Amino acid sequence: MIKRILISFLAIVFATLPSVRAYAQQTKLSYIRDAEIEHTLRSYASPLFTTAGLNANDVSIHLINNKTLNAFVAGGQRMFFFTGLLERVEHPSQLKGVIAHETGHIAGGHLARTQEALEKATTASIIGYLLGAAAIIAGGGAGGQGIIMGSQALATKNFLKYNRTQESSADQAAMAYLNQVGVSGVGMLEFLKILGESDRANYGKIDPYWRSHPISSERIQALEQQVNNSPFKDVKDPPHEVAALKRIQGKLFGFTNSLAKTLKKYPVEDQSVEARYARAVGYFRRPDIAKATVEIDSLIAEFPGNPYFYELKGQMLYENGDIFGALPSLEAAVETAPFEPLILTLYGRVLLASGRREDDLKAVEVLRTSVSYDPNNSESWHQLATGYSRIGDTGNLALATAERFLLIGKFDKAIFHAKRAQENLGTGTPGFLRADDIITIAAQLESRR
Repeated sequence: MIKRILISFLAIVFATLPSVRAYAQQTKLSYIRDAEIEHTLRSYASPLFTTAGLNANDVSIHLINNKTLNAFVAGGQRMFFFTGLLERVEHPSQLKGVIAHETGHIAGGHLARTQEALEKATTASIIGYLLGAAAIIAGGGAGGQGIIMGSQALATKNFLKYNRTQESSADQAAMAYLNQVGVSGVGMLEFLKILGESDRANYGKIDPYWRSHPISSERIQALEQQVNNSPFKDVKDPPHEVAALKRIQGKLFGFTNSLAKTLKKYPVEDQSVEARYARAVGYFRRPDIAKATVEIDSLIAEFPGNPYFYELKGQMLYENGDIFGALPSLEAAVETAPFEPLILTLYGRVLLASGRREDDLKAVEVLRTSVSYDPNNSESWHQLATGYSRIGDTGNLALATAERFLLIGKFDKAIFHAKRAQENLGTGTPGFLRADDIITIAAQLESRR
């Protein structure tokens, strides 16, 4: 409940701050949602979160489409990764080192301790929750397909700056976490050096805001000593984790670069999984569906249990007008990954596009499952409302619409539709009570405008 209130509040704040909007335009940031990338990051991160004493389910992961080598935490337990960092890491232990370090900042409460502004409600909401809310306010895009979201903002230049003491503390905590889960700290040390080289190469060119993690020779030396003393120094990454990282890197590259660049990095002679994946995405975006289909079909034939290959094929066909051709692929994706809300939302959208009564009924079931796993995706609520409209469920149509408007900050409309829901739902039912909650929350937030 608290998370939803703060997210909705940001919809007001962002709309009324021209300086924030201007900064977004200058930095050209955008947000992406992708089921596979988020799943891979979480598979690396969850053991580290748990070891740090955090509830892994409470730490949210967000992706920022920007070539900068950066990652940070903000707004409590929210972790952000720039695509530039994900593309630059050379193996999973480097990425795990970054995650462990950022987990150290969360567990150490570093942001909360250094930002007095966090004690002020308005400023806290702006700088503490803006990034986490951005993808939700944007509506989740088209579901987990790596589609770029609308530009948002980072709020203040000083917000993410840590001092050297905190960086060293996060390093020490990270090494403890890595040791406890049996991961080598060599990767963290390697990537710290990569960051240092990047800083030196770009010093004076990059906005100081991006230099949010100060790197010193003393810090590197201290970390080297810890790494050398670790019994897990020479532990190698499991092959399946290496393969997963390569897949998401290929996918990211295909979605964030031109086809020409993709073919240069992943030429047709390269028949690796990541190369075929990148080319499938690149051809799809051209669009050259014939070539894209050849690439993705080869991957599906080789890895019939991978839901994300089916997801991409379904997306490709759907976005190029072949609704009925897309459905079998998306059905396969859902069968192999029944708990991925982004895939479920895409499947629900395509079912609704078929125009068949039986598909409308199935879409409602699928989308209800999606919002149960991720209630903060306004696009999922929008699709669910469409489904309820198709089957004539007026009460739940109004309730789903109210949920959507609450998430995107249109509080007057949220109240209106919540009241309509109550008129059509039985008094005391879960839907009626939820509508009552929406009315109360929306009214409180509307009064703060």
